[in-house]
Amino acid sequence: MIRLAPHARLSTESFAATEAIETAVRLFALHRPGAGEAAAQASRADPNCLAALAFSGFMQVLLARRETLDAAGLIHAKAEAAMSIAGPSPGERALVEALGDASCGFLLKAAARLEAHLEEDPRDFTAFKLAHALRFMGGDEPGMLAATAKALPHWSPGMPGYGLVLGCHAFALGEAGRLPEAEITGHRALEHEPDDAWGIHAIAHVHEMRGMTKAGIVWLEQTRPVWSLCNNFGYHMAWHLALFQLKRGDVGGCLATYDAQVRPCASEDFRDIANATSVLWRISQHGLDTGGRWDELHAIARKRAGDTSLVFTSLHHLLSCLACGDQAGAARITGALETLCCLSGEQAGIAARVGAPLARALAGGRPGAGLDFADIARRLPAIGGSHVQRDVFLRALALLAAKAGDTGALQSVLEVRRAQRAPDCIPRMSADILEARGPFAKDASPVKRALKA
Repeated sequence: MIRLAPHARLSTESFAATEAIETAVRLFALHRPGAGEAAAQASRADPNCLAALAFSGFMQVLLARRETLDAAGLIHAKAEAAMSIAGPSPGERALVEALGDASCGFLLKAAARLEAHLEEDPRDFTAFKLAHALRFMGGDEPGMLAATAKALPHWSPGMPGYGLVLGCHAFALGEAGRLPEAEITGHRALEHEPDDAWGIHAIAHVHEMRGMTKAGIVWLEQTRPVWSLCNNFGYHMAWHLALFQLKRGDVGGCLATYDAQVRPCASEDFRDIANATSVLWRISQHGLDTGGRWDELHAIARKRAGDTSLVFTSLHHLLSCLACGDQAGAARITGALETLCCLSGEQAGIAARVGAPLARALAGGRPGAGLDFADIARRLPAIGGSHVQRDVFLRALALLAAKAGDTGALQSVLEVRRAQRAPDCIPRMSADILEARGPFAKDASPVKRALKA
């Protein structure tokens, strides 16, 4: 059993609360359903259990919607009040203080606070895993890798949680472009923790970035017995499968996977929204019909147009509006992001650096008209998520640059993509768009030849 903080006491004397919170942490680490309910059981066993309160608050933070952040703030207030009743352990104090930061939208500040605690207790798995998740959402890839590399020397085979720490490190290596190391480390993680869905996920990313379509499908089918037991993270694993199927040209299979496994039910979870919109957008880029699948996503996008709790989410809602030809909805989302730029906080900074410019570009902006597509492409990691998730925006920028006939912007965006992944169809699609521009194609022939090479 993974313990909240080995060798450190908890603020509760309830055995039931201790057992329940340890169950919650393990379920969370394995992306299994029931973590929230286990934390609730801990709170019922001891209403002042600080670990349970803080953990419940972070479960709300990670949903990243306005109402869930408000709920996290209320839980933080309860946890602060409970600290005056139950003397907190250092780990619990760090969790509560970090929850205060995260509930106000300061994800990276919260991660830094948890990592400061790890300096004193480097084997506090809960602090480690939460910090990893926060840096991923907050768009800090270098910080994510630095944290996992710093943690590993304090863990060794035989310790509960060792394989899960390795799985986090494998994912961070992959996002840093160190794909061979990521694959080796991912397999090592699974040797120690066969149920580590995050380690399986890290290896799936390696296959995607290397363009190993067949191997990716085989890997996901081989590991299905593990990830099919996950919470909605299982939808994300199915999303990877759908992308591989689309790359293989199996559009029917891709849509069948979408219906049955990627979007089997309506959900406003930002991760589910990102999965769904990015599959449909890719299919639409190929000029293929997606049926009425955009409609329910569009309804959610219109409902959530003013919620800029996470720039990453707003940009995916924008895709839904654009796919449905809803220029008014797209303008509302773009306007909300531009308003966010004028506020304070981490997401405000992300909106100013990349979110609002990208929204303007997607909504019809042209390269050179106050929009630097290449700069947007280079800054894109700041919105959070993975290279694979953000690629939907790089693809869109490349094709928009091609439609505008701006070969310089197109080449720059494609250079960013080439640094991350194996060659795919987007350069050829871009070249075909340039060629279709008629007279411009003659001037751009050297570029077309380079794109088609």
